[in-house]
Amino acid sequence: MTSKLHVVADARGRFLRGGLPAGQRHDAPQALPLLDGLAPDYLIADRGYDSNPLVVALAVRGTQAVIPPRSRRRTLRAYDAFRYAQRHPVERLFSRLKHFRRVATRYDKLDAHFLAFIQLAATVNTSWPPARSSTAW
Repeated sequence: MTSKLHVVADARGRFLRGGLPAGQRHDAPQALPLLDGLAPDYLIADRGYDSNPLVVALAVRGTQAVIPPRSRRRTLRAYDAFRYAQRHPVERLFSRLKHFRRVATRYDKLDAHFLAFIQLAATVNTSWPPARSSTAW
């Protein structure tokens, strides 16, 4: 049993929504159901989400796709490389989630239980890293 975690996060890397489809599913079709009810200006995603139907659907919604094209594309699509470099807060979110052993090793057998714990772990980690204070300890 394999599965992939798909996450919608805000610009500060805070968990908004998550999905857990089967591991053999392609990444691109998972994006639009997770974005239902949200109206982001930009969608920053990795190469796994590069597909023409997704880019067109995002353009219709008024969302700019910041997704680098796959290397095997016949016609390379332009993307904002500077904005794409700003996806590190989401990568840090995944890193923080994997600090929980239960997430990193996928102890739960049911997807509903696993996703519920991911939501709990994301809630606990919303203030990480701790805010810096002006007082030195």
